[in-house]
Amino acid sequence: MDEMHHPSDEAQLDLSLGRPPIQQAAIDTQDDLEGDTLREECGVFGIFGHSDAAAITALGLHALQHRGQEAAGIVSYDGSRFHSERRLGLVGDTFSRREVIERLPGNVAIGHVRYSTTGATILRNVQPLFAELNAGGFAVGHNGNLTNGLTLRRELVRNGAMMQSTTDTEVILHLVAQSRRNRFIERFIEALRTIEGAYALVSMTNKKLIGARDPLGIRPLVLGEFDGCPILTSETCALDIIGAKFVRDVEPGEIIVFDDNGAQSHKPFPPKPPRPCVFEYIYFSRPDSIVHGRSVYEVRKAFGAQLARESHVDVDVVVPVPDSGVPAAVGYAQHSGVPF
Repeated sequence: MDEMHHPSDEAQLDLSLGRPPIQQAAIDTQDDLEGDTLREECGVFGIFGHSDAAAITALGLHALQHRGQEAAGIVSYDGSRFHSERRLGLVGDTFSRREVIERLPGNVAIGHVRYSTTGATILRNVQPLFAELNAGGFAVGHNGNLTNGLTLRRELVRNGAMMQSTTDTEVILHLVAQSRRNRFIERFIEALRTIEGAYALVSMTNKKLIGARDPLGIRPLVLGEFDGCPILTSETCALDIIGAKFVRDVEPGEIIVFDDNGAQSHKPFPPKPPRPCVFEYIYFSRPDSIVHGRSVYEVRKAFGAQLARESHVDVDVVVPVPDSGVPAAVGYAQHSGVPF
């Protein structure tokens, strides 16, 4: 069976602020279960088949830093062993150091930057999450919010599951683990049929890199290519930073798998009209990204121009609120003629 090495787990600190450990654990768990479910701004990145997979993943996470500043993590696989580094703080605080990247050998890696609106920010919630299944190791990074995550979690716990985090992402690990299907991709699809809500997933096994997007396409996921190696990530800006080629958007409801035999696309869900989140244009995405074929910067400028058409007021100057508000302010100023 594949082994897992994660020295960063030793770095978790006790921030109990004087409370008894059991009392503090109960408070943290309750807070997280009830409130730590919105992670719309997380970022994911994965690459398959490159000798510098971890270093490239770290660069991709740097470009996605705006999507999550609380924590970052990378999991890699070297052909016989999984390696994990998960830390609180910014990407550059950990993954700019050579010794950290050297602890993540292998030609496949996935990474995650985390943002949460409420609840405790603790190391056990930092993604990618990892589990040993009967077929080998499985790691997953998730951007989104499972609307039935808490219900599924309570059902799994009642049936004997032992949760190691308080994130809804861990539900996916347990659903895959409990599936009785023979092939891994069938187990993965069965798990996704159970969950509801928004998700863009990048996951890996000892043989595969897997990306998945929810049937409504709420959260973004794009496919790129670097030195002939496939990349899955949240935004095109993560491709630009390493000089990778943008290939296409992962379609709503699509599951795409990369292994030594190439790429396979699965579409197990009935087609639905896409319902992408408009806040990717308004706030979440970086202005130099292309989302659903449209420049985020140009869309925000168009928002500002439309605001000037509909609600112009007599003002002396337009002042933006950085950073996401800058293009909209430019559009407003250009259309209204008010100085920027």
